[in-house]
Amino acid sequence: MSPLKPLALALALSPVAALAAPAESDWQALFNGEDLDNWAIKIRHSELGENTHNTFRAEDGLLKVRYDQYPDFNDDFGHIFYKVRPFSYYRLQVEYRFTGPQVDGGPEWAWRNNGIMYHAQAPETMALGQDFPLSIEYQLLGGKDSGERSTANLCTPGTHVVMAPVLRKDHCINSSSNTYPGDQWVTVELEVHGRELAVHKVNGEEVMRYTDLQKDDGTALEGGYIALQAESAPIDFRSVKLLNLEGCMDTDASNYKDYLVKHSAEACDYE
Repeated sequence: MSPLKPLALALALSPVAALAAPAESDWQALFNGEDLDNWAIKIRHSELGENTHNTFRAEDGLLKVRYDQYPDFNDDFGHIFYKVRPFSYYRLQVEYRFTGPQVDGGPEWAWRNNGIMYHAQAPETMALGQDFPLSIEYQLLGGKDSGERSTANLCTPGTHVVMAPVLRKDHCINSSSNTYPGDQWVTVELEVHGRELAVHKVNGEEVMRYTDLQKDDGTALEGGYIALQAESAPIDFRSVKLLNLEGCMDTDASNYKDYLVKHSAEACDYE
């Protein structure tokens, strides 16, 4: 394997550069707390848009994953995609909690196991029987009664990353996070810079970073869609919000933002 490029190595070893604090109004709520109108559902063995057994619900201000209407699981792994647009450079903050028992027939490894899929393929490109989208998975795990079980782990369906200086082909890699048992709320954050860098945080503390995001054929993975996963464990999401880090970095523009990391000339407004 060739050595890391200097930029990728620097990103892998150094903390994310301190950015000016964005205004709360700069964050975009992907889930509005009311409905799933901006989301596309794709459940294995079902057509795009079919909410099989009412898996995904907007209730009580929460985006819920539920299995109380399932006769059995049948490996019907589900994903709900934010369909408005793909993203490349951003911070994503999600508040979640696991709740209730696993559905009958769910695999043992999927107990209190869901995820945030990012840089994912478009939902309409998934095959009818496809279990997971090509993506990078920010894995969410609930703690068991005893022992350690980290959250904010990394899984790589159809993808690879570099953890300096090694190209990692493991399917899943644990983070350094604490264990979060029970039905407590947990806040996780992802900061991703295109293909160059991704950083995982839990309750404000960094627990993992990696670089050189790529498909398993070595093609660079620059961006894609964001999806929430349903792998047989009931879960609630009460906040899903995003801060876009790509925009106008020209100080002469009226919409210049000093926390951005990727310039887009087309985004600049000079009026």
